[in-house]
Amino acid sequence: MALRIKSGLKRKRQNEKRRVRNMDIKSDLKTQLKKFDAALESSDPAQTAQALKETESKIKKASSKGVLNKKTASRKVSRLAKRASQASK
Repeated sequence: MALRIKSGLKRKRQNEKRRVRNMDIKSDLKTQLKKFDAALESSDPAQTAQALKETESKIKKASSKGVLNKKTASRKVSRLAKRASQASK
């Protein structure tokens, strides 16, 4: 039914566009989290701090775009900061 109605066709186009955008943002976020983990393993405080800053930025960006819930993003950032802090000790 939706494939014959103009508004249904438009809704399908919009959903597909949003799905692709969300997948890209999630993929970038996962890649950045892996980079953070690698920086954490390197035991270099400066590199870890830089990776934390970049990862936090990506998480907040995903939250603002509606890909992640605001509270989920906050929880992730908090846990990453905690891990970075423990690694520097």
